[in-house]
Amino acid sequence: MPMPGYVFRDGQPIPDSDMKEQAQGVRPGSSTDMTRVSTSTSSAMNTPSSSTADGDHPTDSHALANADHDEKGAAQVNENDTVKNLGWNEHPKEVPALVGGLDNEELWTLIRRFNKQMYHVKATTGPLLGGLDLEIADEDEFSPDKLRANVERLYMTVIIGLMGFGKHIARLRSWREPRRTGAFAAVYALAWIFNLLVPTFLVTLIVLIVHPPSRSRLFPPAPLALVNSSTGGVQSPSAGVLGSHDSATGAPEKHKGEAVEQEASNFVSGIGSIALSSATGKHEQGDPDSDPLNKSVPDPTRLAMAGADAKSSAQGGTPTEHHDKTKQPMEDAMWGKMRPVMHTIGDISDGWERFANALSPTPPFPKEKPRLVLASVLVAGLAVSFFTTSAMVMKGTTAGIGVGFFSDPLIWRGLDWLNKNYPNWQKLLEIRNSFLRGVPTNAQLTITLLRIGEANKAPLPPPPSSDQPPSDEPASLNPDEVPLDASDDEIHSAIHADPGEKEAAEIAAETAAGADEKPKHRHGQHILGFFKGTAKGGVETKLGVDKVRAKIGSNHAKNHLGVLPKPSELGPSGPVDFKGRYKGHKGWINISTAAAIPCVSWSKAASDGTGGAVEDTIDKHDKHVAFKVPVQDIKELKKVGGLGWKAKIVVGWATGKTVADGLEITDKEGNVWKLTAIQYRDELFNRLIAIGGQKWESW
Repeated sequence: MPMPGYVFRDGQPIPDSDMKEQAQGVRPGSSTDMTRVSTSTSSAMNTPSSSTADGDHPTDSHALANADHDEKGAAQVNENDTVKNLGWNEHPKEVPALVGGLDNEELWTLIRRFNKQMYHVKATTGPLLGGLDLEIADEDEFSPDKLRANVERLYMTVIIGLMGFGKHIARLRSWREPRRTGAFAAVYALAWIFNLLVPTFLVTLIVLIVHPPSRSRLFPPAPLALVNSSTGGVQSPSAGVLGSHDSATGAPEKHKGEAVEQEASNFVSGIGSIALSSATGKHEQGDPDSDPLNKSVPDPTRLAMAGADAKSSAQGGTPTEHHDKTKQPMEDAMWGKMRPVMHTIGDISDGWERFANALSPTPPFPKEKPRLVLASVLVAGLAVSFFTTSAMVMKGTTAGIGVGFFSDPLIWRGLDWLNKNYPNWQKLLEIRNSFLRGVPTNAQLTITLLRIGEANKAPLPPPPSSDQPPSDEPASLNPDEVPLDASDDEIHSAIHADPGEKEAAEIAAETAAGADEKPKHRHGQHILGFFKGTAKGGVETKLGVDKVRAKIGSNHAKNHLGVLPKPSELGPSGPVDFKGRYKGHKGWINISTAAAIPCVSWSKAASDGTGGAVEDTIDKHDKHVAFKVPVQDIKELKKVGGLGWKAKIVVGWATGKTVADGLEITDKEGNVWKLTAIQYRDELFNRLIAIGGQKWESW
């Protein structure tokens, strides 16, 4: 159930007692109610004081964001109506603890992965069966870049989790931890003798769910890359050094979770055919309306098909579409099936994240309730297991097979009756709307944390980043705390790279490079450099032409200005003002929460009147505001690319620069404002979806 706290239907708490008395006489959802909602103050959102009906909160996430938490961080303390800067553009060590009970590194890991997962959100007015918003829409369109994000999530959650489970099994089977393996073997033998294997298994699961300390006792954790999956013993990580504890390779990382994220990216890049499109980041829905550079670049994902056609031609085949009538239908069928595949991968990852967040809840979500609900389900199964024999299970299984095979007409009539009388019955049976109701995915957890910061006028700072490579030094690890049957010297040699071997490998690599270096290789490098220089010149020419076209008045050309920012244009942004362009003009995107209604606007100057273009005359009473949109009126936010996906590949290869992307804002009236060349686009997106009381749906 949602936590108490006064709040309007748009997610903003009632500011004072007068508003409270007015709201009590209004029927929720009426036109009068919506009128009063639109006039609520932004400061109200940040001053939850006393309890109210749970129905006042649009979602459980909004309720938790406005609740008074027992353990508080810097982002959960509401001191005044001024937006606090808790460390935007600061070194991570200078940022205070932001959320109570959650380490900053873990928080930034959630936000970093949230930024990769969210592309497009729409406000929804439909009911939320699970109590939380930001569910994936059933009509969500397929794109290879979305598929890539979902497969990366699958790797970081399910695959890494299964790797850890497999290595725990290897450790138990190896007898390298004799006391633990012996205890498991003894319990199994006794359960087998007394025909209590299923009850014993269920009791073990219940204990692991209800009593978290039992997990580390029964399954002592060890760095994933340090355990050999075959022998269960100690091994040297494949990265050569143990730089991270939760990655399969043990590669070094600058910030928590980055090694696993890089592994996931490389995992996707190694998949063939359709994943080739994913690896190149194909997301045509986010491409600009008109991009001459993108149109002039060939589609690299056609190389696979072109290679197959070339081979067929060389062998005397006829690969052209005029001769092969199956080519286009098969391509259409394959791409058509990718949407349900993408949704299935996303659903698997969502389910895994929900179970993980139920077993180990993250503040501010309740700690005990999800575990007790899961345990109660197993307790019911435990009671049944005492009275169920193997013969009964076999009889029931074969009976079910027979009913399913021979009762097709009855089954379809039953389903038709359910669909007519209970249209949402299938949704109600999903685990997210039943015994895992109210348990968030990582994305839903992240937006709740972002809303907590906005509710207290303390926007969460973005994850830190730097251009420096991670250190080769191993991560901190106490050999005495590693539950493996190995000496301290063995563990030390495994987690540290051998200086002698490392130096010998470097010398061997240099010798091999010198021996293999031949003139033809140097010529190849010169040829590659020539093409790279030509491509770079072509990019600069195209963008130069856009500048001329923009001055003439071309709107499409204006949207391309500033997509490759100069070093002098880079600088700190946020949390109130963000550098960005509107119709090609330099300016600032401002999020104002000091006025009566929180608004987002664009002007040629920052909120303090500074930062305007040299040619602009900035007056403190006239900041050249081009548009101003109440945040609560936003119904759609869409991330769009500064360049098309093909052009991004060429620009990244030829120039090595990062493309500044854009954001489309759509209000309730259907008006669209397109902002381009935003340096902190993800952070702006996160603030806008967290401030208002909209119920979002991911597209």
